[in-house]
Amino acid sequence: FDTTEEAIHLANDTPYGLAASVWSDNLPTVMHVVPEIQAGTVWVNSHIPLDPNMPFGGHKQSGVGREFGRGAVENFTELKSVCIAY
Repeated sequence: FDTTEEAIHLANDTPYGLAASVWSDNLPTVMHVVPEIQAGTVWVNSHIPLDPNMPFGGHKQSGVGREFGRGAVENFTELKSVCIAY
């Protein structure tokens, strides 16, 4: 790619969006690129580190909910409100 915008376009030119990596030592560029990438997780200067507290899941055809973190736990819970007057 020749420009940052072309790199973003190439990264998003897929029906999938599970994860992506951005490699750069230019923090302002990273901060511009990361929100533009259509992926559930974007790693910067690394690939595949996972933290069980951080939700993991994708966008587009890779999007079927989230694993890990509070969002995943909420998939297995059913909320109930209880009001007791005594």
